[in-house]
Amino acid sequence: MAENKQEKISSESMEGGNSTTRVTAAADKYRSILNGEEAATTQWRHGGPPKFDAVNKLFEQGRTHVWPEGSLEETVQNAIKSWEMELSHKIHLQDFKTINPEKFKLFVNGREGLSAEETLELGSYNALLKNSLPKEFQYYKAEEETFESSHDVFRSAFPRGFAWEVLAVYSGPPTIAYKFRHWGYFEGPYKGHAPTGEMVEFVGLGVLKVDESLRAEEVEIYYDPGELFGGLLKGPPLPETKTTDSTEYSGKQSCPFTH
Repeated sequence: MAENKQEKISSESMEGGNSTTRVTAAADKYRSILNGEEAATTQWRHGGPPKFDAVNKLFEQGRTHVWPEGSLEETVQNAIKSWEMELSHKIHLQDFKTINPEKFKLFVNGREGLSAEETLELGSYNALLKNSLPKEFQYYKAEEETFESSHDVFRSAFPRGFAWEVLAVYSGPPTIAYKFRHWGYFEGPYKGHAPTGEMVEFVGLGVLKVDESLRAEEVEIYYDPGELFGGLLKGPPLPETKTTDSTEYSGKQSCPFTH
């Protein structure tokens, strides 16, 4: 769910009183589809392509595996990081390179599948944390959050980002089964709970079905949300007079759910 500090590189030219802006993505070794991509053909949610320096650093410091270059594990890891990047930062499905929009479905913990349009509208946090428990047992109410507010909540809790890695890959394409780990440091407030500074992590399983171009057609994810919220709810309640706005604890960062 987590990750990056937004940054863009632009150049402007003035001809006849008109200005044109060209925004080019910075190189990213884990999300190669970003490299050289321009805003002339892609509409970005935050005005320009994202930069992942902060979460890449967290990932490299905390990962448990360094997969060989070109291995199946590295390929799957980078593919899912790229898919999550597009989901969190691109506005239009026609700009996506990692999914087949006509066939795409996202299934989380056995719930009904979400189409590409529904997933993009909800955002990664809301899609992954939606549940049917009675409201008094919901630690996160996805139906009450927008795309932007959901990212604000976790940007606040994990100002350094929420890193993601592949732990194991059990089968190759077209049906890829894998195990993953998500982690970050609870250094900002979460829903009225003070940060503990401790690492929060959870482990899950996924099944990714891809087409001949390795675009995702179905994604199934299974994990225990209690592992995530158990860490976030450990913090003592904040005084009611104290703001829990994310800007008190962190700078302007974007914090997608996965990698």
